Amino acid sequence: MTTSSTPRVAIVTGGSRGIGRESAERLAADGYALVINYAGNKAEADDAVAAVQKLGGQAIAVRADVADEAAVAALFDTAEQTFGGVDVVVHAAGIMVLSPLVDLDLADLDRLLRTNVRGTFVVDQQAARRLRSGGAIINFSTSVVGLKLPTYSAYNATKGAVEALTGILAKEIGNRDITVNAVAPGPTATALFLDGKSDELIARMAAQNPMGRIGSPADIAEVVAFLAGPGRWVNGQVIRANGGVV
Repeated sequence: MTTSSTPRVAIVTGGSRGIGRESAERLAADGYALVINYAGNKAEADDAVAAVQKLGGQAIAVRADVADEAAVAALFDTAEQTFGGVDVVVHAAGIMVLSPLVDLDLADLDRLLRTNVRGTFVVDQQAARRLRSGGAIINFSTSVVGLKLPTYSAYNATKGAVEALTGILAKEIGNRDITVNAVAPGPTATALFLDGKSDELIARMAAQNPMGRIGSPADIAEVVAFLAGPGRWVNGQVIRANGGVV
């Protein structure tokens, strides 16, 4: 976005791997200073910081549980103290547990609700309080909300909540020139998606796409970069970035 001495600043939750990391690197290429949030794997987070620095960008890694309001407030404090403010929040942190509803362990449901729903509320609340004018909040849903696949009931329920709060928050803070959108990827080659799936299943899911493949994290990062920067007239939307799966 800018090569000045005061770049725009982005916090990316879940930024140490998968779509979060790819988004962080993509924003770094656009000139953003990055605050890469991670849950527990410091080595991965440090590697993500090094990747941004290799691109010539500025980055730090900050550990925080996205569902812990004190930890998230401290994350924003660190971003402001280090870089002077926050312009963009990419909330990519999330977990997925799949099970038929009849067999669902309610402890897994509680974990999903805590990370995916409470975590989004906590991160978005801090973002709504702290983002500078001209900023953007980018949440993450999933295209499976529309596909309604078996075993996804709990996960989809959490992402349906994300979509609901995204549209409402956009109306609540739009008068501050802050956009709020959600990206809903289709099947994407990340550890979260690939874990536990056979090659046959992945090939079958790729065949459902008119483009004949599953997505890559880079495909999704391009959408994030658009919403973070030039996409100022896109607001309160859920962007289904899935290559045409319906």
